[in-house]
Amino acid sequence: MRRLLCLLLLVLALPAYATGLLENRPSSTLGSINNSADFLPVREAFQLSLVESTPQSIKLRFVATDGYYLYRHRFQFRADPADVVLGTAQLPKGEQKHDEYFGDVEVYHGILDVELPRTDQRAFNLAVTYQGCADKGLCYPPETERLSIDGVGGPAHESWGWRELALFFLAGLGLTFTPCVLPMLPILSGVVLRGQVGGLRGFNLSLAYVLPMAACFALLGALMGMFGAQLNLQARLQSAWVLVPFAMFFAVFALAMFGVFELKLPHAISSRLDRIAGRTEGGSLWGAAVLGVVSSLLVSPCVSAPLAGALLYISASGDALGGGLKLFMLGLGMGAPLLLVATGGAAWLPKSGPWLVYVKNAIGVLLLGLAIGLLSRVLPGEITLLLIGLLAGGVGLFMGALEFVYKPPRKRLGQLLGMFLVFYALACWYGAFSGQTDPLNPIGQPRVVTGHQQPQKDVSDWQTVSTPAELDRILVEASASGTPLLLDWYADWCISCKVIEHEVLNDAKVVERLKGYRLIRFDITASNAEQRALLGRYKLFGPPALMFFGKDGVERADVRVIGEINAADFAERVAKANDRI
Repeated sequence: MRRLLCLLLLVLALPAYATGLLENRPSSTLGSINNSADFLPVREAFQLSLVESTPQSIKLRFVATDGYYLYRHRFQFRADPADVVLGTAQLPKGEQKHDEYFGDVEVYHGILDVELPRTDQRAFNLAVTYQGCADKGLCYPPETERLSIDGVGGPAHESWGWRELALFFLAGLGLTFTPCVLPMLPILSGVVLRGQVGGLRGFNLSLAYVLPMAACFALLGALMGMFGAQLNLQARLQSAWVLVPFAMFFAVFALAMFGVFELKLPHAISSRLDRIAGRTEGGSLWGAAVLGVVSSLLVSPCVSAPLAGALLYISASGDALGGGLKLFMLGLGMGAPLLLVATGGAAWLPKSGPWLVYVKNAIGVLLLGLAIGLLSRVLPGEITLLLIGLLAGGVGLFMGALEFVYKPPRKRLGQLLGMFLVFYALACWYGAFSGQTDPLNPIGQPRVVTGHQQPQKDVSDWQTVSTPAELDRILVEASASGTPLLLDWYADWCISCKVIEHEVLNDAKVVERLKGYRLIRFDITASNAEQRALLGRYKLFGPPALMFFGKDGVERADVRVIGEINAADFAERVAKANDRI
């Protein structure tokens, strides 16, 4: 249980890792339940906020709700008055999304930070236009929001909170259980405490040691926060010239974790620090404080690999205060076991042993994963999938997946996990050579095409309109003549609309069941005020949507389709509509 807890805490030592490796998500799901309750209004699906406004730049943050994504090429930023000059928006590289009708596009899931360079110090209104879709197939029309930008700087956003600080504390606690830190605890307790274990005196001595050590880490975090703020490291981290060296940097640290070589301070520095530590008198508050500062320098090379991930995360935030607080909590976490020893709780700590080697190897695997995550921003998705498969296969072989000899029960469980990783690696390699890019679905799912397809219907079968007045006139005509009507909401920028047009409405079974219907396509590509008002009238958020109107001109709302659907399910929906027309 202790080993499992340690591995869990070590994962927290790489906060930057969570943003890179497995960000890709599956594409829209066909045949889902399609009704208005399944989708959020556009401003709930995509939340825009002003993070920071400085004389040099404006930082915006988009938060796409889970299951929704934004298009990179649909962003527009305009100032009012128009003579206020803005620089080119700095957008990170998005996730690659291929569509057979639109080609390759880039999309963003989750949190997206956009920085706009600013040279004009006047106050103005910023019009931000964006467009996104739901994974289930609904595409929203372009949306424009207006933000007031103050002339001397807008609201600042703290990039830290108590949750993040708690995570860094836990990460520091996890770093204690590394092969070169945990064995130091008995030595440090002997030097700092000088046998004064327990009581207020022991607690004060250990605290005098821990606080200066944490302060040194805090200073490093603050400097990295300032470095990121001044050089805009977050934007520069989207460049291959920066990402590739950083990835190699983490790969080298991973080799150190695997024991290929040992990370140490230069001998001239380490020997001088050892002399200072040797001359420092233990058992006093001043001596404990000096030892804390020296220990932070001695221990840093040993934990530098995961610490580098934390520093990369902090430098990208550009927040000096937040960076200092985060690494201060990291230092407190690393010193917490010494406080436990000082109060007489040493028996609660795990003993040193071979299990520390597994912890070290686990850190190495996480660092290689982080390196792949960084490279995924500049490499094709297929190559990234190959690298993920290579890492998974290597870990599986290390766990004895192919060692078919007798093993005790615990090692057999590890071998079973290793075999699973090897199979996953094979799936990744197969998917990569098949053109797949998603590590969560490496084999992929080919688009289902029914065997009853027929050539596309003649364009004259569908009548296209683009104004509410035209649609109202057609609905009146259909009702007067007693003709059922199918209304297809369509836009050129809607990928799912193309799927429905080519693969659903052309299906032979669907075509057969739609005989006798008047087929109307409402084109909302322009997304003007009139068209958006019509969407509101029918309580729609955007295309695609398919609406059935009976011979009496009344919509059969129970069979309305919103979002993407496959041909078989839509044929059943048409049959249900026919029973009620």
